[in-house]
Amino acid sequence: MNNHQNSLARIFDILTKGNSGTIIIPPNASPDAIAAATALYLGITKMGKNVSLSSSNKISSDITASDKIQTNIASGGDSLMISFPYSDGSIDKVDYNIQGANFNLVVTPRPGYSKLDPSQVNYTYTGGAIDFIIVIDSPTLMSLGSIYSDNQNQFTGHDIINIDRHLTNAFFGTVNLVNKTISSVSELVLSILQNLKIEIDRDMATNLYTGIATATNNFTSYSVNADTFENIAVLLRLGAVKKMIRKPVTTSTPPQVMTHNRETQPIKTIESLEKEIHSEKPSSQEWLKPKIFKGGGLI
Repeated sequence: MNNHQNSLARIFDILTKGNSGTIIIPPNASPDAIAAATALYLGITKMGKNVSLSSSNKISSDITASDKIQTNIASGGDSLMISFPYSDGSIDKVDYNIQGANFNLVVTPRPGYSKLDPSQVNYTYTGGAIDFIIVIDSPTLMSLGSIYSDNQNQFTGHDIINIDRHLTNAFFGTVNLVNKTISSVSELVLSILQNLKIEIDRDMATNLYTGIATATNNFTSYSVNADTFENIAVLLRLGAVKKMIRKPVTTSTPPQVMTHNRETQPIKTIESLEKEIHSEKPSSQEWLKPKIFKGGGLI
């Protein structure tokens, strides 16, 4: 059994035995990464598993299921978490009150800042256990940005499945499905779904087709080979729809202090050397932080 088949077998074992996990993509993720992650998300969901999609940045894309990408690591559980975009100094205080049978959480903006847009409020459950973490299209864990640097404890003691094609991949996973000559990570995800014997529906096939097409500049890059076209043929037979996909738009979360900068390497793909990952240091002004109250009517 070669390394690729051995990795697929180990991934099969982890995903069939685990009940919950998360799929994480880097900030400013490529369409290929988004397509691969969403297709895998849809497939694992079909297995009856509790899985979430995460990234340090909020991502706006018309790739199916990209609206499921959150800026936190959701793990199920019973605790309701309410999240929304935040910038330093924008919130004055957080309070609550109880009126009859209703519990009201009150978020007060600081004077001069816009009030919270209800359409940007997200709800999820947290506090549950994570059995596995899948990292897609990232050469190191530090390349994931704040979602890793702020949650490093959640990456400890769990199976990490590393799916990537970067030349600089550090093989940080419990399992590393890394192919530095393949033309897209979407092809790696296709092999996982096939090995899991999951029915690949039209949405999943369309996402993977889109990922391959964008990663290869419509199949013109030099990494394209016969295997690439065989995979495309499989996806088209499964109902993949050829459509134009707009470039994803990412919205940065508040910058975080990044440590271990020596791990932040230029991300090199087969086709070119990508731009160096930059991180910004946040303001340390304590007065900008919202006041969180508790007690009689206060949290």
